[in-house]
Amino acid sequence: MPCSRSLVLCGSVAETVAYDLVLEVALKVQHFQQRHLLLHGEWKWLLEEFAIYYGVSDSYTKLRYLSYVMDVATPTADCPTLVHDLLYPVVMKGRTKSTLSHQENRILGEVEDQIEQILALAFENYKALDESLASGILDVFQPAKGCAAPALQPAVKLYTLLHDILSPEAQTKLCKHFQVAAKKRSKRHLADTDKYVNNTGEGNLLDHVTMSTAYQKMRTLCLNISNEVSTDIEIYNQNILPSFVDLPNLSSSIYSVELCNRIREFLIACPPSGPSQHVAELVTATADFQRDLVSWNINPIKGGVDAKELFHLYIVVWIQDRRLALLETCKLDKVKWSGVRTEHSTTPFVDEMYDRLKETLNDYEVIISRWPEYSFALENAFADVEKPIVEALDRQYSDVLAPLKENLAPKKFGFKYVQKLTKRTVCPYAVPDEVGILLNSLKRMLDILGPKIETQFKSWGSCIPNARNQVPGECLSEVTVMLRAKFKNYLQAIVEKLVENTRLQNATKMKKILQDSKESVGESNVRNRMQPLKEQLTSTMNHLHAIFESHVFIAICRGYWDRIGQDVLKFLENRKENKAWYKGSTIAVSVLDDTFASQMQQLLGNALQEKDIEPPRSMMEVRSMLCKDAQIHKNTHVLLLKNDNCKYVVIVVTIL
Repeated sequence: MPCSRSLVLCGSVAETVAYDLVLEVALKVQHFQQRHLLLHGEWKWLLEEFAIYYGVSDSYTKLRYLSYVMDVATPTADCPTLVHDLLYPVVMKGRTKSTLSHQENRILGEVEDQIEQILALAFENYKALDESLASGILDVFQPAKGCAAPALQPAVKLYTLLHDILSPEAQTKLCKHFQVAAKKRSKRHLADTDKYVNNTGEGNLLDHVTMSTAYQKMRTLCLNISNEVSTDIEIYNQNILPSFVDLPNLSSSIYSVELCNRIREFLIACPPSGPSQHVAELVTATADFQRDLVSWNINPIKGGVDAKELFHLYIVVWIQDRRLALLETCKLDKVKWSGVRTEHSTTPFVDEMYDRLKETLNDYEVIISRWPEYSFALENAFADVEKPIVEALDRQYSDVLAPLKENLAPKKFGFKYVQKLTKRTVCPYAVPDEVGILLNSLKRMLDILGPKIETQFKSWGSCIPNARNQVPGECLSEVTVMLRAKFKNYLQAIVEKLVENTRLQNATKMKKILQDSKESVGESNVRNRMQPLKEQLTSTMNHLHAIFESHVFIAICRGYWDRIGQDVLKFLENRKENKAWYKGSTIAVSVLDDTFASQMQQLLGNALQEKDIEPPRSMMEVRSMLCKDAQIHKNTHVLLLKNDNCKYVVIVVTIL
């Protein structure tokens, strides 16, 4: 043993140098390298015996071996596990006895720096660790997975060995590693959208396909960032990390702020012109991300994603732009299809406008389903549009409405008005087809088109917990009231015109017929006198049926019926003391009721309801008046029966 004795004579340094030489040979022989870190077999035994025989401390053997391990260290499970096993007795010995030699302390200081580097590498890439790769880290960026990497737990264990984990400094340092990891991954995600925000001001120049692609990229970004936070929650729930490392809150505070800034920059560079599909998808993704953070109990983040704040100004502008566009369509030069009627006997303009309003409702569904308070602004815009729709109809049909508006204006019996009456022609008024289209359109707006929209707004409004200054649907209800009044006025004007037609000739003038009925002998004479009026009523109702849809037709006919009844009532009220006209009036009333009821039944068939042919109020009052003398109220009945063809048959029975 001459060589051995000479090493001993050289002191401890010589012993460690000799051990280093043997260790180096053993490492070379056993092909020591990344992912092949353990010594085994004869060489392991030889090193242990050499150290014992020559008095090389256990701390030195572990530290020297550790120095070689750190030269090839990777952030894989085997490496931090081995480092921890080698370092644990050394650290424990140094902490308890402080007996490490100067040489051992030097090596420990060197490897500690290397260990800190490999730990930082592991923590700052904790979602990119891969045991199957030699380097332990993915070369290609991939979506996060919910399972913690195998190297993470031993890395945390090793970090705890090296640091006083209860000290604020050690805790802050570890948290910063994970924050760096979040920033790195956030930067990689944001890189896919960099090109859209770096060309500020050119967004308006992008074609539709490119713009759609850009918004899809932003939507994907939201989903990816959401996946990052979700993955952090899964990793955190595996209880691998120290309790002070609140990984979801640490990472989301970075992800949310970065995402918010990117969305804001993107919207400035590529401003959305409206809630189109790709824009709506981004709004949805942004709102869903914000909602998910809340549902995951993530702490509020200053400067983080606030979907409503990000899109608020754009939504306000969208609603205003849509309002202006719809108002532009209502202009006189934009109104089309004058005189043309749809299958509903209405003007296509109304259906077209309400189709646009319905389309707008569909477009804003994604916005208002999340923030119902925007329904008020949209409702105001709709109300502003519905009024011009009616005004546009008035302008479109102004020529045919002119005669009706004469009846709507309050009459001032001055010299000019009397002069106008004397010059009036005796031509009967025939309701133009255009008036039919107009009233049918107004009725469709009142009964079908308007209520559908109003119902939708009320449904949205029911989701608003504390609506302060406005009741959902209130603005549209005001428009409905205005529209109903206009419809009623036009209907009354038409009725007045039709009643005026009956007064153009003595043969059809109700007052004249009733006056002559006093002199008539027998029921047949009265009926003969009523025949011209009956024919005129029948002809008028046939014409009305040809141009008005059923509900409007019924309303006009009943108004017509009621208005003639008012004339009869007035005639009788002026002759209360003279019952000579009552018998003839009773027959005339029966003819009127039968004419209106039977003709409406003939024209509408099964579409007619029983209430539609019940005598109107004025006729009931006439009956009541006549009843006092002839008991007509009790003895005159309007029967509505069905025949074999399932059609109603009107029978007016008068018992004198």
